[in-house]
Amino acid sequence: MTRADRTPSVDGTVLCADGLARPPWAVDDPLLRDYYDNEWGMPVHGEQELFERISLEAFQAGLSWVTILRKRPAFRTAFHDFHPDTVAAYSDAYVARLMADAGIVRNRSKILATIANARATMALRADGGLDAFVWSFQPEVTPEPRTIAEIPTTSPESIALSKALRKRGFSFVGPTTMFALMEAVGMVDTHLLSSHRRGASGVWTTS
Repeated sequence: MTRADRTPSVDGTVLCADGLARPPWAVDDPLLRDYYDNEWGMPVHGEQELFERISLEAFQAGLSWVTILRKRPAFRTAFHDFHPDTVAAYSDAYVARLMADAGIVRNRSKILATIANARATMALRADGGLDAFVWSFQPEVTPEPRTIAEIPTTSPESIALSKALRKRGFSFVGPTTMFALMEAVGMVDTHLLSSHRRGASGVWTTS
């Protein structure tokens, strides 16, 4: 779909040629549309899987999400599929190698934060692990936005999760970044009430 093919809806979504309404960010780029239709908002569990998501959300800060999606295969190769134990053991020489890798986001602060976050992830194993820790901040209710303008960018739970992770040694985990994580891994459902994806995760009943 080209921008000229867009049919705007009153709720802020775009009615696509296949008859389905999507948020503007998921319309123009096929990679983003596929991500929205098949991955975003679906439940993610597992230490390695959540460490990857936290890492990619951190690298996304200040950039567009499609940039991260396009680089995700290179990220997975460079960071050994985000295996925490492996990342935690990266040497200064390997950091230099990462800084020379044009396939990823070459931001030294974010690379060092990912290594530190891997070590913090390992430390959490003594208290039940990253999966249980992150999902313990799932709210009792999820937003029920009728329009794109009603979708929040933070929540009391994302603020609390951010503070708790920072206390455990994580960085680049601000409240907005953590809310984006919560949306992406199904902890909250911010699909519009009218969306064909509303309730798709199975975590929340459809409204």
